[in-house]
Amino acid sequence: MGKILVITGILLAVTGLILIYAPGLLNWFGKLPGDIHIKNDNSQVFIPVTSMIVISVVLTILFNLFLRK
Repeated sequence: MGKILVITGILLAVTGLILIYAPGLLNWFGKLPGDIHIKNDNSQVFIPVTSMIVISVVLTILFNLFLRK
């Protein structure tokens, strides 16, 4: 459990640094085909389906590479 918390903290820190110093690297998030964006006069709904699938696949691959026993 400790390893997972440390890795999660490091990933959050790296993501924060990327957002601060290189915001252009994450411009693709939410703009992929399959991401749902509904805009009405009074409301706005955003559901990043495809972006979440891509992130899930990447994290699954990383966890399987580094946490395999």
